[in-house]
Amino acid sequence: MILRITSIFFAAIIFLAYSSIFVVDERQKALVLQFGQVRDVKEDPGLSFKLPFIQQVVRYDDRILSLDTMPLEVTPLDDRRLVVDAFARYRIINVVQFRQAVGTGGILTAEGRLERILNAALREVLGSVNSNAVLSADRIELMTRITDAAKIESKGLGIEIVDVRI
Repeated sequence: MILRITSIFFAAIIFLAYSSIFVVDERQKALVLQFGQVRDVKEDPGLSFKLPFIQQVVRYDDRILSLDTMPLEVTPLDDRRLVVDAFARYRIINVVQFRQAVGTGGILTAEGRLERILNAALREVLGSVNSNAVLSADRIELMTRITDAAKIESKGLGIEIVDVRI
């Protein structure tokens, strides 16, 4: 009987210790949440601790991520219709701001909002030039303008846009 109680006690201790420990990978950032509120940010890789059953850990990728947008029809100044494929490279730079901006939706919600930002920047920049500029070597300067416009709009998401290509 005592052996049984002792083994149950040790199993409970091991379970509590196991649920108190978490590992942050070198490719991740983690938020420790307590009742939905941010209590701690873990950006350094390694072993970390949390309160079991009270706190939860949400991990976000720290690498450069990719977003391929849907083909978009754009009308430049000369009224020719162009179908533009674009993709962006981005990184989460502020996990607390990111969490506050997208909530529990995470990456999917952020990518939806980021795609709308990119589409608006594409329409604004490409709509202000002739179609020949889009199809020529001037495209590099246009991509820079699109990237800069999208960077400004995406700051509120806690995201840094690294590059946009069309």
